[in-house]
Amino acid sequence: MGKIWGVVLLIVILVPGCSNMKVSDFKDVTPKFSIENFFIGRTHASGIFEDRFGNLKRQFLVNIMGTWNGSSLILDEKFEYDDGEKDRRVWNIKKLNDHFYEGNADDVIGLAIGESYGNVLNWRYQMDLKTRFGLIRVDFDDWMFLQPSGIVINKAKVSKFGIDIGTVTLVFVKPDSYKKLNESFNHELKDVSVPKIGSIQ
Repeated sequence: MGKIWGVVLLIVILVPGCSNMKVSDFKDVTPKFSIENFFIGRTHASGIFEDRFGNLKRQFLVNIMGTWNGSSLILDEKFEYDDGEKDRRVWNIKKLNDHFYEGNADDVIGLAIGESYGNVLNWRYQMDLKTRFGLIRVDFDDWMFLQPSGIVINKAKVSKFGIDIGTVTLVFVKPDSYKKLNESFNHELKDVSVPKIGSIQ
């Protein structure tokens, strides 16, 4: 497990800022990300929330069960936070065509609009976010990147009136992705040439 999350951490660090990207820029990038295929069945996620200054504020786990009926995807998300709080969100996502989705959940205002090309999906929506001061309505610019290893990296910018509040980062893992990650890590190690002790001048 230490090897797996070391690889995941490296990938997260290398993911660039999302503010100037266009989803269509990734149209030729593989593997192709189809949320209705990826999220079928059980998915696990680990996440953090950082404020605008990069200070870690919360950590959490998510257990997700997804069902697909041919046109709509239901995601039942159960959250467990590091302070003991538990929460639940149920997404109802409709596929509009090959590149666009719309979704809703109880704490999402109106509809979330999703655009997908290549290995990327971008969601934009408003949400009533729970804080110690009560509910605050914020904007999410939410990017998801499917990796060749089978994991999905999710980075979401949270803002209010155009001012950044913080960033949510998650890693979504399917039960069989742990094996793929280990295989990928071990393959990379085989390509690394490590000099023997005493051979370095």
